[in-house]
Amino acid sequence: MSLPTTTKEYYFPERGSFTNLRLKESSIPPLKANEVLVKTHAVSLQVFRILDDLVPCSDMAGEILAVGDVVTKWKVGDRVCANFFGLDHVHGNMAVEILQTGLGGATQGVLTQYRAFPAHSLVAIPEHLSYEEASTLPCAAVTAYNALMGPVQLKAGDNVLILGTGGVSIFGLQFAVASGATVIATSSSDAKLEIAKKLGATHLINYSKTPAWDEEVLRLTGGRGANHVLEVGGPGTLEKSLSAVTFNGWVNLIGVLDKSDTALASVFGRTVFKSSNLRGILVGSVMQFQDMLKLMSANPETTRPVIDKVFSFDQALDAYAHLESQSHVGKVVIKVTEN
Repeated sequence: MSLPTTTKEYYFPERGSFTNLRLKESSIPPLKANEVLVKTHAVSLQVFRILDDLVPCSDMAGEILAVGDVVTKWKVGDRVCANFFGLDHVHGNMAVEILQTGLGGATQGVLTQYRAFPAHSLVAIPEHLSYEEASTLPCAAVTAYNALMGPVQLKAGDNVLILGTGGVSIFGLQFAVASGATVIATSSSDAKLEIAKKLGATHLINYSKTPAWDEEVLRLTGGRGANHVLEVGGPGTLEKSLSAVTFNGWVNLIGVLDKSDTALASVFGRTVFKSSNLRGILVGSVMQFQDMLKLMSANPETTRPVIDKVFSFDQALDAYAHLESQSHVGKVVIKVTEN
């Protein structure tokens, strides 16, 4: 079988709206000795960056078509995902150099039919997951796992507070349930909360109907608060997250979906008073990705990725529009290969 020499890929010719997305055909560079060539089967979307001449997206799942001369770990036909942030973050802490290997930002992304990756950046897809399901893992799932299994790991009996029902929050819910924790889920939609309940959330809070949701968290936990908070809101929710966390608990800073202002003095005071731990989460390493897959393989149904909708490769613009509508629960996926 001859290898492809060109690939069709989406890119942003200029900054601005996602509606600028265009399709082009590009040459595939010669494979380096330490690389593998992967045929992309599926890509999942996240909050996107639009940069000049950028191939977007960071989360993919695919099939190895060829391996470089010094690659021994992988073989043709293996099903793999690439680590998102970044390709060179194999283990340990983030470093400046690793920042330059992030997909869909510092380097070209994965919304393409074929792409080469360093062999050390890949993880094997568990047998029980489809390509579409596996494509949801590199950013949202690894981020949630890193948050809950960081310096002080989540344990059975802990209380976990998740904000919203986006990708990171849903994976956090699933990992917490699989670990024996009690999950408190928040959303402004009762319909989305019902989905969270089906996934194992014990307590549901509609923050539109209960604006003082932090007080409700304290009530539900007998005044103790949450051991872990997946804080995806940012400045607009941080103060209440600090109110809802337990003493010596962890507020994992992940997103900035709510850009409302909050008083720094209040944040400082609540953090000190509760001896809280504020920890920024920047996705995770290949090793954390592998550890996460062990948890998922041991709990295949509890942790099965939640996919809101799958679009075809030629429907990429529709997929981005669906993501921007924020009507989804879980992940939005583009199926790149039809067979």
